[in-house]
Amino acid sequence: MSEELLQIGDRIVALAKAGEQVEVVVGRSTSTEVRVYEGDVEQLASATSAGIGVRVISGNRQGFAYAGSLDQDVLAETLAEARDNATFATPDEWLGLAEPDGVAVPSLDLYREGLSKISTESKIDLAIELEKAVRASDRRITGIDAADYADGVSEGAVVTTTGIRAASRDSSCYVSVSCVAHDGDDTQTGFGFSVGRMPEDLDIEAAAADAGRRATRLLGATQPKSGRATVVLDPYVTAQFLGIIGSTLSGEAVLKGRSLFAERIGEEVAAAAFTLIDDATNPLAYSASETDGEGLASRRNLLIEGGRLNQFVQNAYTARRSGTVSTANAVRGFSSTPSVGCRALSLAPGTKLQPELLADLGDGVLISSVSGLHSGVNPVSGDFSTGAEGLRISGGQLAEPLREFTIASTLQRMLAEVLAVGADLEWLPMRSAGVSLVVRDVTVSGA
Repeated sequence: MSEELLQIGDRIVALAKAGEQVEVVVGRSTSTEVRVYEGDVEQLASATSAGIGVRVISGNRQGFAYAGSLDQDVLAETLAEARDNATFATPDEWLGLAEPDGVAVPSLDLYREGLSKISTESKIDLAIELEKAVRASDRRITGIDAADYADGVSEGAVVTTTGIRAASRDSSCYVSVSCVAHDGDDTQTGFGFSVGRMPEDLDIEAAAADAGRRATRLLGATQPKSGRATVVLDPYVTAQFLGIIGSTLSGEAVLKGRSLFAERIGEEVAAAAFTLIDDATNPLAYSASETDGEGLASRRNLLIEGGRLNQFVQNAYTARRSGTVSTANAVRGFSSTPSVGCRALSLAPGTKLQPELLADLGDGVLISSVSGLHSGVNPVSGDFSTGAEGLRISGGQLAEPLREFTIASTLQRMLAEVLAVGADLEWLPMRSAGVSLVVRDVTVSGA
C-alpha cells in the first residue's frame, strides 16, 4: 500500500519545471473511537482520510497547497495551486527542501496488519470491560465520566526532487477511563490508560486500577501550608514537564528568540542525573516513526547528557539558517508545511522505583496532577507556576492527600535541582515518556 503512495509522489515530482524544487507528502489513515456509558455505546466513530500536500520552491519563494483527496485530477490541481501560491510569497534565502544525508532509515516493527481485522464489537467489548473493571475496583467509585477505546492505522510517503523517497506506516491503539469517587461530601476524579499496537497489548486491569487509585487516594484532600519542599513528579506529570522542556529545545524557538537555552550549547543546564533523549526509533514510543515529516531517517538525538546541553532539534530550514544539519525533527501532516518538534522524548531512567525514591526522600510532596501547565510557563524567562494536587510524603511513605495549591519555580532552577530520576519509565499516548522525577526546593503555595 505504501508503494502506491510513493508512486503518486513520483508522478507529481516528475512534473517539476527547471529550477523548481517540488516536495510531495501523501497520507492515508483509518481510525475508530468508541465511548461507552453504563454498558451501552454512547459514541462510535469510524473515519478514513487521505490527502496530499505539495510544496514548491522557486526563486527563493515557497508555495504550498494541499487537498483531502487522492483523485488524479485533484493531484494536478494541487501542484498548480502550490506554484501559484509561490508567486505571492516573500523571498527567503534559506528556503530549500531536505536532501538525503546518508542516514539509513531504521526498520521498526510499528505496523500490525491484524488491527484492521478486529471487529467493532470486540472494540466495544474492551471499553465495556474497562468500565466494569473500574466500577469493581473500589466501592467508592460511583461514576464513570468516560470509558474509551481508540485505534488508528496510518501510512505516509514523502517524495522530492532532491532525491528523498521514503514511506512508513504504523498502527496504535489505547484505552482510557475517567472515574468519579465519593466519600461523604467529598468528590474526586481519576484517570487511567493503557497503550499498544494491538488490543492484546492493552492492560485493562492496570488502566482500571490506576484510575481508581488516582481518584480514591485524593478523597479527603486538604490545602497544604505554604513553604518550600522537595517534590516528586508522578510519571504523567513528568511527561508534561518534558514536553515543555522539549519545546524550548527547538531550533525554531531559538531562531525566534523564544528559548531560554539559546546560546547555551555545551553548558551545564541541568543536574548530572538529567539526560534527555529524543528517539523516534524506539519502537516502545507511542510516537515512533521510521522517518520525519521531510522523509529523513529517524535517529536518536541526545539533547542533554548528564546535565550538559548537547544540541537543539532541527528541520531542514532551521538547520540551514543555524549553520548546522537537520536532526530529522520535521513535524507535519500532509496539510501543513514542516515545523520543528521533539518526536519521542524520554529521560534516561535511574535504578529505583517510586517507593524507593520516597523512602530515600523522607518528607516532601508527590505531585500527582497539574493544571494550566502550558499557560503557567514562560519559555523565555523560564518562570514556572501551575496548579497541582497530590499527596504528602512523610517518613518515606505516602500520607494525607493535598489539593488546591500551586507549585512554582523556574525551569532553570528545577533542572538544576533534580535529585533523582526513577526507574519506572512509562510510554504514554503522547510524544513524551513518563518517569518519577525528584526535584528539590520548589515553592508550594497553599493555605
